[in-house]
This record gives sequence, structure tokens and C-alpha cells, in this order.
Amino acid sequence: MTEVETGQGADAPGATAPDELSQLRAELEAAREQLVQHREQVLRAAAELDNIRKRAARDVEQAHRYALEKFVQELLPAVDGLEMAVATGARADAASLAAGQEATLKLLHKALERFAVVTLDPQGEPFDPARHEAMAMQESPTAEPHSVLQVVQRGYELNGRLLRPARVIVARGSENT
Repeated sequence: MTEVETGQGADAPGATAPDELSQLRAELEAAREQLVQHREQVLRAAAELDNIRKRAARDVEQAHRYALEKFVQELLPAVDGLEMAVATGARADAASLAAGQEATLKLLHKALERFAVVTLDPQGEPFDPARHEAMAMQESPTAEPHSVLQVVQRGYELNGRLLRPARVIVARGSENT
């Protein structure tokens, strides 16, 4: 057995215990410095993550608040046209009012097209209950049975999603056939 193992050589001259103790103290101090650095890094990372979360929440809130801004800007020319028509309504003749209405309708359709709103006008197409709402059935000797005979109100889709079904009158075969 060695002196260290028996516990007798710690006080013996030439023992390396003070060197080991100073080395252990140095390692402990280095570990404490590393701990302080790692703690600061963790705190900085947590603060940065918190800032990112707050920024993302603020961006989402802004997106919700101003999501319709571009759409509304596209509708404003149509509103302006309607306001001018109302302002000059009593002095205008029927032809100019009709022309103004057509121009306003074109502006509205153009705005809808820019935002991928598709108009459903299923005249003559087979009736589709997923995209059409049957208002009535009417006999028709010329139209195919279960086809759209007349569109009462157009439907609209946004990016493939139905906003409003087209309201239609559906053809039924004559009772003679």
C-alpha cells in the first residue's frame, strides 16, 4: 500500500497534497466561471426567445388587423363611382346612370378577380348540390333534366372554397317524357 492509501503520508515532507488542493481549487474556480458564462448564455437565449414570441404575436395581430387592407383598397374605386352616381343622380339621364352602374359593376368584378374570388354562373350546367342551391324545379321541354335552367343569384368561391352557393331553378323533364 502507498502512503496516500493508508492515510499516513499526507503530512509527510514532499507530499503532493497542497499541489493537488491548489489544482482542485483552480478547477473549481474554472468550473464556476463556466457556470456563470453558461447561465448568462441561457438567460440571453431565453430573453431572445421571449422577444421572438412577442414579435410573432405582434405580427399575427397586425396581420389580423390589416388583412383586408388590400381588398378594401381595390373596392374603393367602386365606392367612389357609386358616390358620384348618387351625387349626380337627380341630374343624370337613364342612359348615363346605366353606364355608371355597368362601370361600377366591372370595377367590383375586377377587384374580386384580383383576390381569386370566382363567380359561379352555372346556367345550363348539371345541378350540383355541393355548389348550387335549388330554389325551385320547373318543367322545360328544351333543357336536360336536373340541369340549371335559370340562375336566380350567382354563387362565389374563394380559392376553391364555396363562399355562397348559386341559387338556381332546376329543370325537370316534362311529364310526357
